[in-house]
Amino acid sequence: MTAGREKAQRRGTERLGAAAFAITVAFELLEGAFPEFHRLVTENAALSVELEPDCLRFDVLTPADAAASSHVFLYEIYRDRAAFDLHLASDHFRQFDQRSRDLVISKTVVAYRVEENAKVREAT
Repeated sequence: MTAGREKAQRRGTERLGAAAFAITVAFELLEGAFPEFHRLVTENAALSVELEPDCLRFDVLTPADAAASSHVFLYEIYRDRAAFDLHLASDHFRQFDQRSRDLVISKTVVAYRVEENAKVREAT
């Protein structure tokens, strides 16, 4: 491993902490539910990043192929598991969960330990 890569990995570890926690959620939606679900989930993602200091990332991924618009994939990173538990207890998440429930056929959740390999931007 190069010295530059080691330095970047150390900075990533310092930024996230050794116990960073990620979650992915794959949704299959009812036919025609995508517009409303997308509105709700993007609102929840924005509020999570804005209001939760330990929600480090919350990406909403949608298919590039419009014909596959019955699927949405979430990728979220939290400082640790406790931060994710606070997210689940937040008003904005509980409202999203309640309002979106009838739009979803299935939901698959997987938790991960984060080992970051990101490009670090140098300050100029």
